[in-house]
Amino acid sequence: MPTVQEVLNQGWTIQQQGNYAAAEKVYRHVLQQAPGSAAGWCYLGIALYDQRRFEESEASYRKAIALQNHFPIAWNNLGNTLRMLGQVEGADQAFESALQQDPNYLSPLKNRGTLWVWTGQIDRGLAAFESALKVAPHDAELHRNLGVIHLLKGDFHRGWDEYRWRWQMPGFVRPNVTQPVWDGSDPQGKTFLLYSEQGLGDAIHFVRMAITLKERGARTIVQAAPKLIPLLSTCRGIDQLIPEGMLPARFDFHCSFIDAADRLGIDAESIPDVGPYLGPPENLQGYWANWLAQLPGKKKVGICWQGNPQHQADIFRSIPLQAFEPLASIPDVQLVCLQHGFGIQQLDQVGFANQIVRLPANLDQSSGAFMDTAAIMKGLDLVVTSDTSVAHLAGALGVPVWVGLPKVPDWRWLLQGETSPWYPSMRLFRQPEMKNWAAVMAEIELHMKQTESRSSVPL
Repeated sequence: MPTVQEVLNQGWTIQQQGNYAAAEKVYRHVLQQAPGSAAGWCYLGIALYDQRRFEESEASYRKAIALQNHFPIAWNNLGNTLRMLGQVEGADQAFESALQQDPNYLSPLKNRGTLWVWTGQIDRGLAAFESALKVAPHDAELHRNLGVIHLLKGDFHRGWDEYRWRWQMPGFVRPNVTQPVWDGSDPQGKTFLLYSEQGLGDAIHFVRMAITLKERGARTIVQAAPKLIPLLSTCRGIDQLIPEGMLPARFDFHCSFIDAADRLGIDAESIPDVGPYLGPPENLQGYWANWLAQLPGKKKVGICWQGNPQHQADIFRSIPLQAFEPLASIPDVQLVCLQHGFGIQQLDQVGFANQIVRLPANLDQSSGAFMDTAAIMKGLDLVVTSDTSVAHLAGALGVPVWVGLPKVPDWRWLLQGETSPWYPSMRLFRQPEMKNWAAVMAEIELHMKQTESRSSVPL
């Protein structure tokens, strides 16, 4: 008959495969037989955390600690859960307890740094990560985190150096080729294989690096998700587009789009002014312009609220749809839903849903990912969005776009400023404190009313 630990190990194997609900069932079965198992409560806490059931996760870790106080893993995990619940001081105390029990335990050292960064205490977080390097000087995640902080603070030179460590982390995989990664040498006359590394927003944002390399004499081959090829084919700096999994017959160097920005020495003052660099075909724009013209309201404003819930920062950067309600009451403004997939269910949960125009269900299915959405955006007066791929798409199209940002945003938005050097058509609205989306939307509402009152000035 298997031991408690052997069954827990079986559950852990299931959990590492991503089947969190099944793992939870295993752990609960163990706890029915052995309710005094501190390890069992800790494993259950992890499964609940991975399902974003943070209150239940907290309770499970506290049961583990009540049964076994000297349990640094449980204290560390409790700290992480409290961090996600916004209980900053409690999280810090939990990390401190873990470190008192095991001073060289790397995970709470990292998590403490993340806690301070996410709550806006950037320099305190930076110091925590640097202290952790004394324990693990070659830890790739620590160096990556330092890179993100320096980039966020606008120190791109130090930031790029540290951020390169990400390629030594799990999940960052380059194409299996023999050609070297570009080292920043003269690109004149060389052929480059370029690819995205961090999702759709990353591809839309950084594909512009193909334009810069092309202007410096390179030939560019871009490898992209098949669904993105129609959109990226409108970028003028690409000589050849190929789907992921396919390799060109010949090329000299390869690198990700972000690698290219790094090796080109891009910083906040030297971002290439390439202007709008993506655009849907005119016939598609015309079709959706006619569709939008049938809607009521003088001003058409597209809204998007939810990013990928699997992103580690989604709980902070996505905006509840309910927060957009003040915009629905502005006279002569018609809200248009640009949300797809994740988060669309919120339309059935707010009282002002009838004031938001829903787009056809088959959007972007015939022309390619984002193609209909891009054409619609070109016909809108304004896009208001959280930090999602929609924000990058609007910026790449040159469409007026206002982005609501969390207290500590993604590094590319920097820590200050109402404008973005990446996108001239973008305006940034920043949280004054964590989770305060009401203040962000109040400011957006005020600016919309001010611009609406000046009829000669577009939203």
